[in-house]
Amino acid sequence: MGSYNLKDADELHEYLKNLHIEYQFGCLSEKNPEVCHLLGDYNEAIKQDYPEALKVFKNNCDEHNYARSCTKYGDYRVMGTACQKDPVEAFKYMQKGCDLGDTRGCLHAGTLAVSQEELNLDRNSQISLGMKLLKKACDSNEEKACFYLSGIFLSGIEGYVSKNQKEAYVLSLKCCELKNPYACANVSIMHKKGDGVQQNDELAKSFKTRAEELLQEIKVQKRPLRFHQGIDP
Repeated sequence: MGSYNLKDADELHEYLKNLHIEYQFGCLSEKNPEVCHLLGDYNEAIKQDYPEALKVFKNNCDEHNYARSCTKYGDYRVMGTACQKDPVEAFKYMQKGCDLGDTRGCLHAGTLAVSQEELNLDRNSQISLGMKLLKKACDSNEEKACFYLSGIFLSGIEGYVSKNQKEAYVLSLKCCELKNPYACANVSIMHKKGDGVQQNDELAKSFKTRAEELLQEIKVQKRPLRFHQGIDP
C-alpha cells in the first residue's frame, strides 16, 4: 500500500482508509477467509461498527468455516453485543470454532459449559462436556484453560466434580510454565502446604519468586496494534 508516516494524522487516516478497502476487496471479491476475519476485526476495533463486524464473523464462519470467526461470533452472542444474547447459539459457534482448530473456541465453549448458563443439556452432561473442551484447550497450551481447569479441581463443583489436589497441581504447574503468574502462586502455596504434592519450602519460595517476576513483566508489557495479524481481546 505504499509508505505512510503513521505519526501524521492525515496519513494515518489515509492508511486506515486504504486498509479497509484492501480488506473489503480481499474478502468480498477474492473470498479470502483470513482477510474476511481481518475485515471483521477492522470493523470491530477501528470503525467500532459492531453490527457489521458481527455479520462478517458469522458469514465467514458459515460460508468458509474459518475457525476464529466462529469463535468471535460466539463471543458476540454470549455477550449480546449488537445482537440478542443467546448462550445456546454462542456455544454452538464456539464449539464449531474449537472443532475447526481454534483453541480459544475450546476455551470459551468450555468455560460457558461449566458456567450456570442453560445450554439445553442436563447439568452433568454440560459440565462433563465443558471440562473436555477445557482440557482440549489446555492440551494445546491455552494457558487460561489450564488455569480454569486447575481452579475447578482445587474447589470442585458440588455434586458434579470432586476436589482433586493432585490434578490441580499438575494443571497449575503446566499453566505456570505457560507464564500465568497466578498459577505459579498457586503452585507455591501447594508446595508450602503440601496440598497435592510433597511439602517443600524451597520450591514454594522459588515459585513465589516466579509469580512475582511474571506479574512485573505483565505490568511493563505494552502490546502493539498489529492490523495484519488480526485484533483479538
